Amino acid sequence: MQQTADLSPAELRLLIRQNDPRIRTTTGLATGYQQANVIILPSLLANDFEAFCRSNPAPLPLLYRSQSGETSCDPLATDADIRSDIPQYCVYEEGQLVKTVSSLQSYSGQSTTGSALQAVKSGSLSDMVSFYLGCSFGFEGKLKETGIPVRNVDQGRNVSMYRTSVPCVPNGVFCCPLVVTMRPVPAGFLDAAVEVTHQNPLAHGAPVHIGDPALLGIPDLSKPDYGEPVAFQPGDVPVFWACGVTAIEAIIHSRPSLAFSHSPGCMFLCDIPDSSIKTLPSESPSTESNPGQTPICLSFSHNPLFYSLVSKSAAASIRLLEEIIIDDPGQRGIRALFVKDELLRSCLALSHSSSVAITTGFPTHYMHSPPDETDGPPGAIAMATMLLSLGKQVTLLTDSRALEMNEAMVTEAVRKGVLKAAIPVVAFEDRGPESALHFLCHHGDPSRPRYDHLVAIERSGRAEDGNYYNMRAINIKHLVDPIDDLFIAAKKIPGITTTGIGDGGNELGMGKVKEKVKTLMPKGDLIACNVPADFAITAGVSNWGGYAVACGLYLLNTCASHQRYLRRGLGLDPAASRAQLQDWSTNLPSVQKEESFLATLVHLGIRSGKTGNLGMEVDGLTFHPTHSEMINRLLDATLEPRT
Repeated sequence: MQQTADLSPAELRLLIRQNDPRIRTTTGLATGYQQANVIILPSLLANDFEAFCRSNPAPLPLLYRSQSGETSCDPLATDADIRSDIPQYCVYEEGQLVKTVSSLQSYSGQSTTGSALQAVKSGSLSDMVSFYLGCSFGFEGKLKETGIPVRNVDQGRNVSMYRTSVPCVPNGVFCCPLVVTMRPVPAGFLDAAVEVTHQNPLAHGAPVHIGDPALLGIPDLSKPDYGEPVAFQPGDVPVFWACGVTAIEAIIHSRPSLAFSHSPGCMFLCDIPDSSIKTLPSESPSTESNPGQTPICLSFSHNPLFYSLVSKSAAASIRLLEEIIIDDPGQRGIRALFVKDELLRSCLALSHSSSVAITTGFPTHYMHSPPDETDGPPGAIAMATMLLSLGKQVTLLTDSRALEMNEAMVTEAVRKGVLKAAIPVVAFEDRGPESALHFLCHHGDPSRPRYDHLVAIERSGRAEDGNYYNMRAINIKHLVDPIDDLFIAAKKIPGITTTGIGDGGNELGMGKVKEKVKTLMPKGDLIACNVPADFAITAGVSNWGGYAVACGLYLLNTCASHQRYLRRGLGLDPAASRAQLQDWSTNLPSVQKEESFLATLVHLGIRSGKTGNLGMEVDGLTFHPTHSEMINRLLDATLEPRT
């Protein structure tokens, strides 16, 4: 007898009609062809459900909506009959699953009442509408062709499906949580898996989450809500795609008088090859002609494990920013500390954050009051205004001695329009061994962090001997509060990532490249910061690193692949749609804003780092032309059209 895996969709549908016992689920069948989730609803609910699909395109990619009472679907398959061509159906009454059946033929009777509502209540398909939705089984063949193991197929199991804590965008009577499928993918194949599935948006497209399932509200991968558990192999990473079973959850939550669906894992087999599915009507246009929009996958957190997606073109633009800021007009040899993609990974982590604490302040001028320098605060404020524009909470951390000065700095930045809105300015003081934990987490509970990202920009960092040194190797510990303790404590708190931005190696966070600093930087053995950050961004001037982060966040905010991943493949609610209409470029640093803010710092008595001059310069470099030209170069790289 011919193996079912070798049969065409039409041949398989015939066997399904005959209740062939070999076909328990459709996973692994009709390789290379699209499969479809099927939902059948009363006509009165059809328009609402179609709008619900359009609002949630990743879990509910609409392939075809039937006419009322129509049992065929000619655009998807010839000689098909939705009443008999699925291995198993679910029957729902008032949102409750009442039974599973192998055929819907018994529901084909015509109503004689003339009332559409009564026809539905009497159990008739005559006034019901069928929705065919794309299914991830449609891309499994392409995964295997690419050499990516499909564990559920290899293990002969139905794919694992999970109800998440992520709410879909509601429409009419329909609202429910997102459901996802999970497939273990070897870490080395993640980019390939993302690219292959991205190319088929009507089979749910690229993943909506990669990494720790708890971030989706999934407590235990061994206990799927639908389907069967799938075993992991060493080196596998859990990858989650939006799932059409979301529509079943929509039935359960909306409680229609009568509804039908496929049984999870028992799909409708289409005659359309998955390679051509992009030609069907869709709100997710093909990017085959624009390979720059293909996403790539990068890890930015190991505790918890978390990956993000960004298009190739946006990643290339952020990498260009990283290359631009490594210019070294002060000839410090800072390029030797460069680590590729630290800017990109930091921006990805910040993009996924909700509450960010930024710290700056390097009291190098210990003979003056205030002792601080002009490098650091401008970059901090540039990052803060972009983060605020993205809806993040932002806090500025400073030394207790500099609290009033930083409050004045923030107030003036808001007045001049440099900073989008006022942000709290707080100090951290060491009051015992648990001080850092209690500062970072509500009631000292590591499961309830106040911040999910800490950024230090041109912030004096603790050396191996416990002291703090400027570039001339002078100890300035008496002017520095132990904010380093927060970065050390954050290493042990799941969900908090850290970034350090520096231009000499003695800044907080640059402990990640400590050995390079010791070997390659003047007096590096003494001054090197001993406290690492997850990401160490090096720049010729630290402010430039802050500007680059702001630009990188803008690029991510305008990257369709990244925004889709942030939203878990769901649409935008009306409030978010209104917010998206604003001109994000106005939140970028500009020559006018940065010059204005530098004048504020000078007014507050803050001096240039290298020379100690009280004037319009940073690290001995005058604002015009050096810093103004750098800002324009970053803006050009950010705003130029991407392909």
